Amino acid sequence: MTATTDTADLLRERISRFPSTRYQGSKRKLAHSILAQLDDLEYTTVLDAFGGTGVVSYAFKASGKSVTYNDILAFNHQIGLALIENSATRLDDDTIAGVGNARSDVDYDDMIERTFQGIYFTDAENRWLDVAVGNIRRIRGKYKRALAWFALFQAAMIKRPYNLFHRANLYMRTADVTRSFGNKATWDKGFAEHFQVFARQANEAVVEGAGACRAMCADALDIEPQHDLVYIDTPYINHAGIGVDYRDFYHFLEGMVLPGPWSDAIDLASKHRRLRPIKNPWNDPRACRDQFARLFERFRDSILVVSYRSDGVPPIAELVDMLRRVKARVSVVDGARYQYVLSTKRTSREVILIAEG
Repeated sequence: MTATTDTADLLRERISRFPSTRYQGSKRKLAHSILAQLDDLEYTTVLDAFGGTGVVSYAFKASGKSVTYNDILAFNHQIGLALIENSATRLDDDTIAGVGNARSDVDYDDMIERTFQGIYFTDAENRWLDVAVGNIRRIRGKYKRALAWFALFQAAMIKRPYNLFHRANLYMRTADVTRSFGNKATWDKGFAEHFQVFARQANEAVVEGAGACRAMCADALDIEPQHDLVYIDTPYINHAGIGVDYRDFYHFLEGMVLPGPWSDAIDLASKHRRLRPIKNPWNDPRACRDQFARLFERFRDSILVVSYRSDGVPPIAELVDMLRRVKARVSVVDGARYQYVLSTKRTSREVILIAEG
């Protein structure tokens, strides 16, 4: 049964509570229309296999589904804990106000100030980050800690040109030049102020789901096939065979929450102090074909919903053939025009592949 106008409006309002994000590839503007394409399907449990920002998981949660959010990146997992698995916990005002204040009883590591001088943030900002990271790690309760990480990630991204960490380009903020892009006032606003804004946005986004929700940090191919519907939004590879490497784009955020010492994982030969590269088959135009085939086979007993791009690699026709090997019916829904932040290609469209039966 197609959702009524009142139901659709309510869902749209619920999704709007999700904080605005600067994350490349975010589906925040498309989440409602994606779920609208699934109105006629019968499902209760959902796996968001490549959860990213969490906004699609959040939309499923808001629509009353029991959601498993998954992402292989540790910093994204914190987003899933904060806004998908968490159903009631919020940050208190004292924690929000004090996250960047040094405590006399804590010996703070100065790793960020030592390692990233002149790369992304000013010396004073790096010192603030070292303190904030130390304080967040000491917050009791995984959901409170995750909410604080979320706010810190958002604060760090909004102060970056392009909202990324792919280049050592602090000079773009500090140079005394006429600017054709960006918002210098936002870049130069203090971390504490940004953090407080995003912490309160995260608090407002905490909602109780109708079903149990959880957040995982795993390879999608290692997850047990037990969900009614599996939503698949893999890293994008464009028509030229160039993939989006989220770990490289957001290595600074990933480093903050790594279980081991961040400094041990850094490629010191790189100008922007990235994490040492890890081969990801989803970013390889040849290897990703086998990954898709294995993923579809693993979850063949679930409804498969693939969020894709009209100019992606492999092409849509090839994905449809793969899906038809495991499912009886495959439909292709042409979605809204969509463009990544750094992309100059304006003809790419969001496409939804739905495989069932």
